[in-house]
Amino acid sequence: MIEVGQQGAFSVNSVGVERRPFPLSFSVRETEGLWRVTAGAAQAGELVDLLVSVANDKVAVVSLETNSYLDENWHPLQPALIAAELGVPCTVHPLGSRASGTHGLAEEFLVMDRDLLPRLLDGTWSPYELTLIDVPADVTPEQLDDLALVLGTTGGDEPLLSRLADSRIWFSGHDDCYVSLETRDPALPAAVLARLLTLLAGSALAELTEEPLSRVPEPRPWLPEQLIATAPHWIGALGKVTEDLVTIGLAALPDPWRLGVSFPQQADLTATLDIRHGTWRITSAR
Repeated sequence: MIEVGQQGAFSVNSVGVERRPFPLSFSVRETEGLWRVTAGAAQAGELVDLLVSVANDKVAVVSLETNSYLDENWHPLQPALIAAELGVPCTVHPLGSRASGTHGLAEEFLVMDRDLLPRLLDGTWSPYELTLIDVPADVTPEQLDDLALVLGTTGGDEPLLSRLADSRIWFSGHDDCYVSLETRDPALPAAVLARLLTLLAGSALAELTEEPLSRVPEPRPWLPEQLIATAPHWIGALGKVTEDLVTIGLAALPDPWRLGVSFPQQADLTATLDIRHGTWRITSAR
């Protein structure tokens, strides 16, 4: 069961000046034995257990920007100070001027045990930019310098992990809503899609019941796996929502979803959460 609150990504984000509901979006492609996913809407903290499950023993937070932690002059705190505020022990690897002007790199890396990542992303604050990658337990300062070089020189369409043989997961979140990740684990894309369905259904139930949290079962792996086998690009929108059932319309897209792309007039499939029985099913919407 996943706990979904009223401050999750689907609840607090909207599209356009009309504040239309934010759609579920998911795209996956395989390249050189690596799986690359773009998705929304999810906060880093809503996916953190999935990231930890496939990561090496250590995780490096290589970029972190937020307005949640400011100093007395209203400047953002350095990542290490944020970790200290949250009681997260970590090793600080300074980059300084080497990170200057490089998108996706902070002036310092935070290296921590992977099991501490949920404590860092505890839901009490919101990073509008966050990038992390797993590293070996015995990672050296020289290897972290090499990591910074790879991160700063890899093109947007180039698989990052193909240049980092010791890493299994790279994650980047923008506006604590948009998700990009790359993984060696073939099961992770389906797990992310299952989580998105759960988060969307849970946000609707939390609003309906006006409860701080709703507890929602995740779909079994076969459901997202079937969707991915059908098409690589999906958009989803809430349908009927009651205390017994939540339906989500799903439509396959020819390309990855982009902001401004509306849900088609007709869904292809309907995912239904039966709340009383704790089960999910897919049916044709046509």
